[in-house]
Amino acid sequence: MDADALLGAHGELLGRLLPGDAPTELTVCEGQFHYVVIGSERVVRLARTDAAAARLPSRVAVLRVLSGLDLGVRVPEPLAVAGPDDVVPYVVLTRVPGAPLVEGTVSGPEVAEVVARQCHALLSRLFAAGGDQAIRESIPPAPADRWRQFADGVRAELYPLMHASGRTRAERELTALEALPQLSSAVVHGDLGGANLLWDNVDGLPALRGVVDWDDVCLGDPAEDFAAVGAYGPEVLRRVLAHTDGPTGDLVARIAAIQGTFALQQALAAYRDGDDEELADGLTGYR
Repeated sequence: MDADALLGAHGELLGRLLPGDAPTELTVCEGQFHYVVIGSERVVRLARTDAAAARLPSRVAVLRVLSGLDLGVRVPEPLAVAGPDDVVPYVVLTRVPGAPLVEGTVSGPEVAEVVARQCHALLSRLFAAGGDQAIRESIPPAPADRWRQFADGVRAELYPLMHASGRTRAERELTALEALPQLSSAVVHGDLGGANLLWDNVDGLPALRGVVDWDDVCLGDPAEDFAAVGAYGPEVLRRVLAHTDGPTGDLVARIAAIQGTFALQQALAAYRDGDDEELADGLTGYR
């Protein structure tokens, strides 16, 4: 459903949920499980599937927990929710200020250090939150078989699309991933990079303002969020690790194993979503 069709179908509802925002001023994004309508002060997420609708109450409960944490940045706060029994399941969230960093802006030692210090501060707070018993009772642990399930999906769905050397490469990467220990020491965002970290500009330097899209939050291995922050470049990740207390050798190895499957993660999601362009990009070098 394109933006015009969505606004036409749900215009009355959105008018109530986003008072003061003209339809022409709204931004509409389409995700795998939700349509996201962004207003000036609020964001509405409309569930696309019955499964996504069923998850709304639990996702709202987790966001309420997260909004009470001292993460040093803002997270979306739930304002209203309509669950799976409503005609149009939705959740209304506060809009978090800021914008993703434009690709190529994290260049030069000064900018890399500023970004690294702020990412490290966020990662440290997420790790500390993982030791809070109240938080541990509110946020689910990562599924014990998550990497095995992912690897099985790649082998069943993507291997037929690969040449022999591509399958050999993928098998090596998946084997390293499946060997990772089952950890639950930190609150893990699950996609801590790219469009989900929102920044401002202060005196010409990036200032981290907020984190959005907590759908995959769990208790898990902090290496997963370190790996995602590495999308800002190896220099930023190196500096983040330099600020990390204690030995980091095992952490670095876990980060490398997770980063080694980023292309396969992209490809599998794209295959299941029918996104041929993203699939082709993810399978570059595998076929």
